[in-house]
Amino acid sequence: MARRLDYSARYPLHTTKEVYGALSTRAYWDARMAEMRKYSPNEVVDLQAGDSGIEVEVRHILPRDMLPEIAQTVIRKDMVITRKETYSAFGPEVTGEFSASIPAGPGSLTGTTRLFATDTGCTLRTSPLAKVFIPLIGPKLEQLMLVNLVDLLRAEAEFTQQWLEEQHPTT
Repeated sequence: MARRLDYSARYPLHTTKEVYGALSTRAYWDARMAEMRKYSPNEVVDLQAGDSGIEVEVRHILPRDMLPEIAQTVIRKDMVITRKETYSAFGPEVTGEFSASIPAGPGSLTGTTRLFATDTGCTLRTSPLAKVFIPLIGPKLEQLMLVNLVDLLRAEAEFTQQWLEEQHPTT
C-alpha cells in the first residue's frame, strides 16, 4: 500500500513570480545543490526553462552507511537518486510533477506540486506518494521515505527563502 502526505513551503512577502523565477534559473539550482552538498553529494544534471515551463533533473548520492539500518537491509550500495521535476508555464497557479528513482530500487516516489498565491505571499505545496514493493517491511520503508523527504523539503524551503531574501529583500 502506498503512503501520501502534503508539505507546504510558505514564502511570506514573496510572489509566485519570484519563486517561479528562482526555479527557472541555473544560479538558483547551482546554489541550492551547493547548500545540499553539506549533507551528501549532489548535482544538477539538466535544467530547461522557457515559455512552456521548467524541467530539472538532479542527482543525489546517499552513502550506504548514512542510510537507516532497515534500508541497509535491502540497499547494498550507495543510493543514487535521480530526481526529475517539471513545472507548467507561469500563470496564476503553477502545477508540476516530480519523481525520484533509484536503479534497482525496491519502490518509487512520485508526486505533484502546486505554486499559488496567498494573502501574505505564496505557497509551494508538494504532495509525494511513496510505494515500496517489499512484503512486511514495505510500509515501514514508505514511512521512512516520507519522513526523510519532509526533512529534505524543509531544508530546500529554508534555502529558497534565504535565496528569495537575497534576490528580493523584503526589509
